[in-house]
Amino acid sequence: MSSLEIAKLDLMYVGIIIFTGLLGGVIAKKIKVPDIVLFLLIGIGLGPTIGGILHVAADSTMNQLILTIGACYLLFEGGATLRFAVLKEIWITLAVIATVGVLITGAIMTYAGVWLGIPIGVALVLAALTASTDPATLVPIFKQVPIKDRVSQTVMSESALNDAMGAIATFAVVAYVMGTGEGFSLTHSMGELTYEAGMGLVLGAIVGYSAALLMAHGSMGIFREVTPFVIILAVITVYLLADEIGASGFMAVFTLGVMIGNKESFGLPLDEHEHEYLEDYVGNTALLMRMFIFILLGSQVNFHLLKEYLGVGLMLLFVFIFIARPVTVFLCAGPDRRAKWSWKELVFMSWTRETGVIPAALVGILAGMKVPGIDVVGAITFIFILGTILIQAPTTALLAGKLGLLKSQEKSE
Repeated sequence: MSSLEIAKLDLMYVGIIIFTGLLGGVIAKKIKVPDIVLFLLIGIGLGPTIGGILHVAADSTMNQLILTIGACYLLFEGGATLRFAVLKEIWITLAVIATVGVLITGAIMTYAGVWLGIPIGVALVLAALTASTDPATLVPIFKQVPIKDRVSQTVMSESALNDAMGAIATFAVVAYVMGTGEGFSLTHSMGELTYEAGMGLVLGAIVGYSAALLMAHGSMGIFREVTPFVIILAVITVYLLADEIGASGFMAVFTLGVMIGNKESFGLPLDEHEHEYLEDYVGNTALLMRMFIFILLGSQVNFHLLKEYLGVGLMLLFVFIFIARPVTVFLCAGPDRRAKWSWKELVFMSWTRETGVIPAALVGILAGMKVPGIDVVGAITFIFILGTILIQAPTTALLAGKLGLLKSQEKSE
């Protein structure tokens, strides 16, 4: 095919994804299911196995570009939901559960995977990949289900923060698995992790403050009338800069989101109209990214592998929901004397644990890198995504009501 024909084909794919994604979003809203479930099912229907309409290879330039910018933008959106006011009360829980918690979940899932016969290298990648929660799924859920502020903000903030840590851990594990077999050094790996996260945080803070300054009212706010373009430029710039110096691009874009989301704290506000316009833009762009990521992911599902690993995947899903998450929450949040979590709040946080956008995006990126065992990892990750979203998301309101954590119950107390 000529380059023009390839361009036309890709353009057709873009149109199909947007059109079917919009329809899926409308249906998801009516039946009160997170939209990413519909996007996944649409992708499966359009993929080579069933519909034969979408044929986008996992290692294609188009797929890698969409997944990279999509993952970055969704992490940015997650960071923008984190508020300093909430952080002051719950920062100890967040710091522990987003770092140590990722390691605890990863360790439990690695052990479970190896026990079920998965090679240790593949089990490590799977555990790291699925250790984080999903802000793109949780934020819409909490907009529909009015949970008490400190609980909902904690769960959303944790999901935004540990997405970055989960992504860093994933690439650290992948580097080890794909390495030259020189041996594993915990000290060296932790040092690299600290450097990647630390430099990503610093870079994200600098670029985030600079972007907020250029968008705000004042003599420096020369781009306040084109804030959406500043956002896109900042996300791309900070990711590429971080990658260039060996820092975590994911931590950088997350921190960028935190800085811009809390720009008022630095005396850099937008007026009400501009703020609403920016929020609408960020939300709509994030929706577009979810469409592309999940429809493409669904179209690339290997049904032969899915069938082959369904039993193992369901057993790991059980461990994931009923063992790994509760152990992580009670060990990391339970001892926090500042937040003083009740057992009901801990139970709710243990249940609210969807897997979604970032693991899905990372599966596609790792497939492009040809990571050993990525087909198995992708199949089980898909089972985790569908399982956690179909089981946990629809029961969030019911559980919150039983535990007395709805805002309406708070007012009546």
